[in-house]
Amino acid sequence: MMSHSTYLNTRHFGSLDGLRFLCIAAVLWHHAPGARAYHQLDILLVRGHLGVDFFFVLSGFLITTLLLREDAAKGTISLRGFYWRRSLRILPVYFLVITLAGFNDIVLNGETEKAAILPYYYLFMANFIIPEHIGFLHPTWSLAMEEQYYLIWPLLLLLLPRRAIVPVLLGLIAVNVIAAMGLFSYIGITAVTVGDLRFSIGGATYAPILMGSLVAVILQSRRGFDAIAPLLQHKAAPWLCLAFLIFILSSLPKVLEGLPNLLIHTVMCLILITLVVREDNGLAGLMKLRLIARIGQISYGIYLYHLFARGVVVPVSMATGLDNFWLVLVAYSVLSIIVAELSFRFFESRFLALRHKKAETVS
Repeated sequence: MMSHSTYLNTRHFGSLDGLRFLCIAAVLWHHAPGARAYHQLDILLVRGHLGVDFFFVLSGFLITTLLLREDAAKGTISLRGFYWRRSLRILPVYFLVITLAGFNDIVLNGETEKAAILPYYYLFMANFIIPEHIGFLHPTWSLAMEEQYYLIWPLLLLLLPRRAIVPVLLGLIAVNVIAAMGLFSYIGITAVTVGDLRFSIGGATYAPILMGSLVAVILQSRRGFDAIAPLLQHKAAPWLCLAFLIFILSSLPKVLEGLPNLLIHTVMCLILITLVVREDNGLAGLMKLRLIARIGQISYGIYLYHLFARGVVVPVSMATGLDNFWLVLVAYSVLSIIVAELSFRFFESRFLALRHKKAETVS
């Protein structure tokens, strides 16, 4: 069993790379060519997009944990240090992918009308774009939402009294759920359209990243940790929570907005807790396997590159007559992993080396 002090001193939660693997595997499945045919077999198979939601939960937890621990150790939060580290991790490969995709569509394919929306990707506003996305950039809506969170949440943490953090998070989560249910329209609050952008939180998924932040706040306090950890520290807890998640994903209706999504995200939070309050949890043996952990570590690159890989594999498979669904799924997944690994080793790592070596990290 892990004590609160041990939890606070843990710098690397060993099972979280495995969790990233599960998230990116769900995304790869969801975007696989021909996956829609399998979606008809079981509603569970259409839920691959929720891998992104789990990424949000994980991101909210890790970022908030890092910030709270910095505040506890130093008495303040360095916004400059935080944004510097996040920029080095996120921006280089992200801007590279945006540039390559824009060049492909606008220059090589002659879709010059898309030049008007290209700047919005660089500004992390992809989740507000109205026209058809630039090819290969459809997943960037989620990265835009994360960056918006990174921009605002650390500042709020710095300014808010500690006693106000939980009420503010609960309020923001409630607003998100209510908006997703379309209830704000009854009081006259509607989306605002400006040119090619439509600003609305009605279909947004900020709730899971906020819920991950809430988990971090609860576990950071001794009272919160002592209240929730004993309930989820049994070795079987991760398996039970994961089985419950699979059950509800198979049982809920196709439309998940509002309360169904809240239930899903709550169970995701419970799974996350089971993985961080005990290093030798029941899933640790699987989550810490070298290949699974490594794929999880480079999952950000896989997420950015996987549609490029699909764009290469699909034409080749059709030209060679090897367009079997499972073969294409494996081929484009493997190619995504290879490209992401090469990118991490020879491109992204050069920027990561610029971070302050003594800066505290939590992963």
